[in-house]
Amino acid sequence: MGMNLTQKLIASHLLEGDMHTPGSDVALRIDQTLTQDATGTMAYLEFEAMGVERVRTELSVAYIDHNTLQTGFENADDHRFIQSCAKKRGLLFSRPGNGICHQVHLERFGKPGKTLIGSDSHTPTGGGIGMLAMGAGGLDVAVAMGGGAYHIAMPKVTLVRLAGRLRPWVSAKDVILAVLRRLTVKGGVGRVIEYGGAGVDTLSVPERATITNMGAELGATTSVFPSDAVTQAFLSAQARAADWVPLAADADATYDQIIEIDLAALEPLAAAPHMPDAIHSVASLGGVKVDQVCIGSCTNSSLQDMLKVAAILKGRTAHPSVSLSIAPGSKQVLTMLAENGALADLIAAGARILESACGPCIGMGQSPNSGAVSLRTFNRNFEGRSGTADAKVYLVSPETAAASALTGVFTDPRTLGAAPAVTLPERYLVNDNMIAPPASPAEAAAVEILYGPNIKPFPKSEPLPAQLAAQAVLKVGDDITTDHIMPAGAKILPYRSNIPYLSRFCFAQCDPDFAQHCRDAGKGVIIGGANYGQGSSREHAALVPLYLGIKAVVTKSFARIHAANLVNAGILPLTFADAADYEKIETGDSLAIENIRAAMQTAAPVTLKNSTKGESYALEYSLSERQRAILLAGGLLDYTRGGG
Repeated sequence: MGMNLTQKLIASHLLEGDMHTPGSDVALRIDQTLTQDATGTMAYLEFEAMGVERVRTELSVAYIDHNTLQTGFENADDHRFIQSCAKKRGLLFSRPGNGICHQVHLERFGKPGKTLIGSDSHTPTGGGIGMLAMGAGGLDVAVAMGGGAYHIAMPKVTLVRLAGRLRPWVSAKDVILAVLRRLTVKGGVGRVIEYGGAGVDTLSVPERATITNMGAELGATTSVFPSDAVTQAFLSAQARAADWVPLAADADATYDQIIEIDLAALEPLAAAPHMPDAIHSVASLGGVKVDQVCIGSCTNSSLQDMLKVAAILKGRTAHPSVSLSIAPGSKQVLTMLAENGALADLIAAGARILESACGPCIGMGQSPNSGAVSLRTFNRNFEGRSGTADAKVYLVSPETAAASALTGVFTDPRTLGAAPAVTLPERYLVNDNMIAPPASPAEAAAVEILYGPNIKPFPKSEPLPAQLAAQAVLKVGDDITTDHIMPAGAKILPYRSNIPYLSRFCFAQCDPDFAQHCRDAGKGVIIGGANYGQGSSREHAALVPLYLGIKAVVTKSFARIHAANLVNAGILPLTFADAADYEKIETGDSLAIENIRAAMQTAAPVTLKNSTKGESYALEYSLSERQRAILLAGGLLDYTRGGG
């Protein structure tokens, strides 16, 4: 029996584990890593704490793309720290202005058949060229940079078999929105989404990358396309023909699930507030007044996307009621737009041209007016993420965004007439002058790592105690995101390297007094619903609760990356054996888990006692032997220091 593409990629990097049993722990060799500056400072603090002199991967890149709004010294200090670490420890450094990590990595560094983990949940963008690319917590990335394996639960594999060809005005964004409509934000948990079928041949690499990028919203481990002639043409155009290798599933490969999508049957779609799976047709939303349009992000900022938008806007002007901003994804994209005249068309149409960075996607500027309807070509529309609490954010394609910017209302782009014809260049402009190389090993000893006053040490954890007794300091519902736990935005992101200061904002959207409750209780337990911790890979959503004394999180279910981050921080991720028990616990209840250390040592059953109610609840956990050892040690950093 043949292998699917996912199995081939895992098999070629398998260090240990049983890849034939879904859910079992597998350890993978990691070829490449990436970080960005909102998570990178902590990742490099962790790497420094490990005591490894130099990275041991084939390639590691530190990108500056998130915290580029410098209203104080904090972001600039973090950038200086990251740059000094990269120079000393052997990483490439992508300077501010060079572009969004996933767009630049796709253009310049990603290689078919390689493994990549990044401290950003949209690292699966690399699956667009046949990489096994996964988002991870910063500590996992630090361990991989030091030569350690990356551990995942062996995923099931879902094949999305594509047929046909997209009709005019329908785009790759509509493909992934259609998949989200089918599977929901929980449907990819424990799975890799693999794309195949004759329709794959009709999609360019930028289109494939849009689809794999937003596969993160499915909760999937990653998403992947084959590496074929389309991939080869893209890499050749990037002057990287030697990086191409062909990769495909065997003809007789089997899958755990198969979904059929006819590309020709799709129409323009939109994700309505406040979840990426709240899918509607654009036609059904026609006439809704639009206040803001933002085009860009790691999902839709490629040259192909930008050329489409420029062609739609050419010779026209954005509607007077619409604030239109556009952020090209990389210096390469921005320069090529400038050279071919498309940038002038965007400017003439009234677009506000932003730097090549994440910007509005993570609330770093461009917050809409109060109560606004904002159309964004981004990947997430969680409540408050834009920086405006009552904004209504819709996720749409570049075509729908541009059409609506012109009319001032939600507009199906098919009403504009003939779609513009856009072709990809035979040669991209290649200029890597904004990629700083590291010092040589001989020169590295003289390089000083530069710390700023806002950079505070990694919070300390403790070995798992024999017994656990703590108060339920917070109870939240389903689909809690890492934005709920540890918000983004221009006011908070500069403190990502300062856990003590950052702690005052933890869960502020759910309970403004959460941090004080934790300080009063001394230690606590969080009770959550289903899909707890979805969204960003930010490990701050685990590190800040660690700092505040959280010892366990008990939920109906967890998102993959956040559960791993909790383990890495030394916080117990536990689930209710009977989901109905969730309803029985209230904030303030006194909870206890007896013999928890012994349970983790032997994988024994765990019971949560509620002395306030006089009740007990059976708990479950999906933890490998290694993860239990990490919890016993007090977290991944102490486990690694101890030789684990």
